[in-house]
Amino acid sequence: MFSYRRSRRFALSSGRSRTWMETSSFSSSRFRLRNLYGRNVWVCSNHHQSNDDEDVADSNVLQVMEVDLDIRHNTHEHHTNEFDITDSRVYDSREVLVIRRGQTFLAHVTFNRVFDPKKDDLRLVFEYGKCPIASKATRVELILSDKDVKNEWGAWIESSKDALTSLRIMTPPKLAIGKWTLKIDVIKREDSNKTTYRYVHKDPIYILFNPWCKDDSVYMSDESGKLLGEYILNETGKIYVGSSKKISPRMWVFGQFTGDVLDCALSLLDQAGIKDQARSNPVIIARKLSALVNSSDDNGVLTGNWSGDYTSGTSPLEWTGSCAILEQYYRTKEPVRYGQCWVFSGVLTSVCRALGIPARSVTNFSSAHDTDGSISIDKHFNTDGEPLEEYNSDSIWNFHVWNDVWMARPDLPVGYGGWQAVDATPQEDSDGVYCMGPMSLRAIREGKVSLQYDGPFVFSEVNADMVYWMVGEDGSMEKRGMNKNSVGKHISTKSVTGIGNATRSSRDGKLCSDVEREDVTDQYKFKEGSEEERAAVREANIHSTVAGIYKTAEEDVEFQLNYDVDTFVGEEIKVTLTARNNSAAKRTVKGTLVLGTAYYTGVFHKELLKQKLDVVLDHKKEKEIDFKVDAGSYLENLVDHCMITISCVCVVQETRQHFIDRDELRLRKPTLTVKAPESAGNGQSFKVDVSFENKLPVPLTKCELRVEGPGLQKPVIYRQADVNAKGTFIATFQMTPVKSGKRDVVVYFNSRQISGVTACHSVYVK
Repeated sequence: MFSYRRSRRFALSSGRSRTWMETSSFSSSRFRLRNLYGRNVWVCSNHHQSNDDEDVADSNVLQVMEVDLDIRHNTHEHHTNEFDITDSRVYDSREVLVIRRGQTFLAHVTFNRVFDPKKDDLRLVFEYGKCPIASKATRVELILSDKDVKNEWGAWIESSKDALTSLRIMTPPKLAIGKWTLKIDVIKREDSNKTTYRYVHKDPIYILFNPWCKDDSVYMSDESGKLLGEYILNETGKIYVGSSKKISPRMWVFGQFTGDVLDCALSLLDQAGIKDQARSNPVIIARKLSALVNSSDDNGVLTGNWSGDYTSGTSPLEWTGSCAILEQYYRTKEPVRYGQCWVFSGVLTSVCRALGIPARSVTNFSSAHDTDGSISIDKHFNTDGEPLEEYNSDSIWNFHVWNDVWMARPDLPVGYGGWQAVDATPQEDSDGVYCMGPMSLRAIREGKVSLQYDGPFVFSEVNADMVYWMVGEDGSMEKRGMNKNSVGKHISTKSVTGIGNATRSSRDGKLCSDVEREDVTDQYKFKEGSEEERAAVREANIHSTVAGIYKTAEEDVEFQLNYDVDTFVGEEIKVTLTARNNSAAKRTVKGTLVLGTAYYTGVFHKELLKQKLDVVLDHKKEKEIDFKVDAGSYLENLVDHCMITISCVCVVQETRQHFIDRDELRLRKPTLTVKAPESAGNGQSFKVDVSFENKLPVPLTKCELRVEGPGLQKPVIYRQADVNAKGTFIATFQMTPVKSGKRDVVVYFNSRQISGVTACHSVYVK
């Protein structure tokens, strides 16, 4: 049992701890492996010996017999004890030290005799990378000291008894993150001769970013411990999907402490070619990771696929979390097929949290994809009001998921640190590479799009204006409308457990029933229509490729599209257009309404209904026109996320007023029910029951359950029998915990007809 109280430090040299430069006479190539009393020791001598063993024959030479890095204690103090690789009792036999920079750790050194600080010359050597060098801060040589200097390396004696000496070692908060090698040198001096006996620790020491350290550039003030409990330590979370009218949570296992996830994250830094000394900078690392999580340029982790055909890989809808993806990539070194935005975001959250960068997945509903830098989204129609998709290079995604990461931004003006947007989904290239960010949320909010990185693109995603153009038969274009508040809706992330969400409103329950959703729209933009929001748009428009589009027009007919956001897959779709004439004269309305299936990126898939409109409205009167599509007409044409797009163009003949609207309906999926005990014993199996009602008028085929839970179960797939039309699905499986504490069971049901039906259940493991 060791005492961890801070004791008097022994001064082994005058002054503070010093960094020693490695000289050529002590280069690694001069060391030879010798046998000293049955132990292999690296030895380097500056004098020639004809007998190779002569310089190690002195029994009085101090030798390091064993180094205990006290992994249990250190990892608990550094908030790294959840990493599987720190505990040989979890999944495999690995047990290595993972710590955070800018914080001390203990090392217990057993020598072959009592260590005498007055006589014995002892040095600690830490090395990083393939070519450690002191001038690049990737090699440091320490002597023990009675003083430590803020934000620098340091080492001192914590306690000493018999042959056991406990050392406390301090790492600086700006050092490169990754795997460091520990070596301990004992130096024997006789006259002008010097012999170095080197102990090399067999396992690397993983050193990560430290958001608990005030001097670390990823520091997050968190007196309650709840913020970092979410943004660093939480292994399961929710990613929000759906539409701006109906939001649903999608369970996701980040699993940043599982298996090879940390090693995979560090290997990405190698693959990115980040210089060793630059690996102390979270801005550089976050930008490189946003490129490496996709495979578009550098053979990265995930291949994107929005075609609907996933026969050569796994459908993005079927992934339950990041672990299976990252472990497959780490094992094969080949991109994993396939991902879409929430998968890219989930993986990036996992990698950032593993490295110690606070991160969250963020969903922007009605997210603009501006392809030409105009900071507006342009939609084109012919004179009959029919969409001209061939002209529409810009798009509105029903939702898009990216990440926020927390860090200081010394490269920007003061005040632009904090949350930064990064995006690993390959949409548009940045400096020739498919990456995005980091971009300050404050800068986005203020329209400061010239600040690094990728400001115009991110600003348009959350605050672009929609511009509608009528294309004449001769190819001429005329602006026919503008919507200034159709983009950037209900920007959502999972709230921090135990901290109230002050942004929720009374209508949020209908929008999203999940009480853990936090609306962070106000962190990205001012209130729609406010003077501040319009000022931000004008500020951003200075950098736009198109100017002079902000004009208004008179309107005296009011239009509204209505539909039931709670329509389930398999039920009839009903859309109602209401037109009200507010003028004192008759109005004639002509136009077209189109219903179709679409990908969540806004790309049109199949037309379900096209209907012409010709309505006469008496003064101060209104009419309702219904449009219906039965399940048999749309089931075979549904694609990912069960999105229905609604496009309506109306022209008031007397005034040439145009009403142009494009909306989406996301059909709801069945509700999955999970039954399991509220608590269980570590190492003791328990049963999980899963069920749901199939509302579809057709059987579900090629069914499977995907299950995982950090500390409960690594990702596993259970094949299931077909489910009858209008029938009930029931399945049972066993789980065995390997870690204590609160654990989450995450379950996904997938079939050919419908996929991504998900649920979660929490179990407290004793």
